[in-house]
Amino acid sequence: MSSPAGVTLVPPRLRVRTVVVPDPGPLVALLPETDALAWIRGGDGMVAWGEVVRHKAASPADAEEWWTTLVASCDEETELDGAVPGSGLVAFGSFVFDPDNTSASSGLVVPRTVLGRRNGRAWLTEIGVEADEQRPVPCATPVPPAPEGVRFEGGSLTSEQWRAAVSRAVGSITAGQLDKVVLARDLVARADADLDPRWLVGRLSETYPRCWTYLVDGIVGATPEMLVRLEAGLATSRVLAGTIQRTGDGRTDLARADALTRSSKDLEEHEYAVASVAAALEPFCSALNVPETPYVLELPNVLHLASDVTAAVAPGVTSLSLAAALHPSAAVCGTPTDVARGLIAELEHLDRARYAGPVGWTDASGAGEWAIALRCGILDETDPRTIRLFAGCGIVAGSDPDAEWAEAQAKLAPMIGALTTRR
Repeated sequence: MSSPAGVTLVPPRLRVRTVVVPDPGPLVALLPETDALAWIRGGDGMVAWGEVVRHKAASPADAEEWWTTLVASCDEETELDGAVPGSGLVAFGSFVFDPDNTSASSGLVVPRTVLGRRNGRAWLTEIGVEADEQRPVPCATPVPPAPEGVRFEGGSLTSEQWRAAVSRAVGSITAGQLDKVVLARDLVARADADLDPRWLVGRLSETYPRCWTYLVDGIVGATPEMLVRLEAGLATSRVLAGTIQRTGDGRTDLARADALTRSSKDLEEHEYAVASVAAALEPFCSALNVPETPYVLELPNVLHLASDVTAAVAPGVTSLSLAAALHPSAAVCGTPTDVARGLIAELEHLDRARYAGPVGWTDASGAGEWAIALRCGILDETDPRTIRLFAGCGIVAGSDPDAEWAEAQAKLAPMIGALTTRR
């Protein structure tokens, strides 16, 4: 069941039953071949399949209205002792970066079956079915096939054209039109046979355990950036801005991390991103903590300047309402937002679709996790052998086009590796 974007239909009355189950082992191994959804970090998270109902939303705010109505009419029972975020009724969602410049759509999906594990507790939720006896934990599925014959093709802009776009952006910043803009580039990958997203989820979650690996409606990736997590009234937003590529040599990377923390260009870029998140969170908060200085987040391919902004939110605030307020942050758009978004549309020549938009989940209590869809690819709906990869860079006055191209290439590494590396 679905609804047109921007139109809220009366949701169905759902029956939800959650049971405690033994530890299921690796969640990735339980993903079915079709209708799979995933949200995994450090081995914990949720995998889901089937579809009970879908809402084609215009925005996270529109999705929240529909979700609130659905939650109010559902019947839930659970064996879990105490609230566990993500258990019970849950929806996975993915939203476009810019509704005014895309042919893609946003929305929420309520799965039929959810298997979750968090802090040593595992559960199985069935949605939209009559209550019955406890169901067995699904068995592991066969290992999905690795991609074969993957080749990469140029994206919307050539390397020269993209570097020229960066130069134009720097010119606009120098002229005082804006402070920062984030420019993305794309890369098309084609394989000899249909791509199995379960393989990509497995490789990404194994290689990047500190990231949030996701699969929602054909967008798959492993993002290090949390737009907002809401649990028990505490909101957390992990802001990343300022990046340098790793070399693989410990001593060299240590020196690079030190240089990153002293780079005026990267610190400036990071400051804009943190300020935009703090300003968006403030109206919802009774208390807000903004770190004075960033730390270095170490990932296998890159080093990031990172700050974890935390806030105590007012009663009734939900993860979807916070995601609506925070998106787009300066980390993926720029400052001022409207000017940056206009320049992006002018310079990128790219439909970002759901790249750099919120991706994640919400539960019936309003808790949830909404990351920024980065380090990702979007599977082609008409040709399952094709996936479009994305990466972006924050451009400020001190940006160098060649350095930004190298940074974007480093950010494409997770998806390129997942497509080309065999176990």
